[in-house]
Amino acid sequence: MKIDDERKDRLKKMLNKMKEQIIQEDREEMKKFQTGEKRQIVEAVMDDADLSAIDISEDISLKQLSTHRDILKKIEEALRKLEEGTYGICEMCGDEISEQRLKILPFAIYCRDCQEKIEISEKFEGEEG
Repeated sequence: MKIDDERKDRLKKMLNKMKEQIIQEDREEMKKFQTGEKRQIVEAVMDDADLSAIDISEDISLKQLSTHRDILKKIEEALRKLEEGTYGICEMCGDEISEQRLKILPFAIYCRDCQEKIEISEKFEGEEG
């Protein structure tokens, strides 16, 4: 699949915009920790239930940061593939990934059929183990 320059520029802008949004969200979350916003909440804690709620909130924040890191890696990989000319090619079967799928998941590395095979295989392995 040869991507024309106009489409390549659109995809690059879209991926970079996603990347910037994630980085901005992460900065805001990190700022909460750095400014002591989380600490102020702890100081106002009344009981164990409040502490538990704060622990859960921090766990969610850290999980979100971890998820964002994984997505950023995928976006970087998609940008690299875009420059190489291999963007939109399924890493499993070598066929084109549909434009509709790439619009929904711009850093997809598998076509829908191969992704389904992987998910079925993972589910089957999970049931065996």
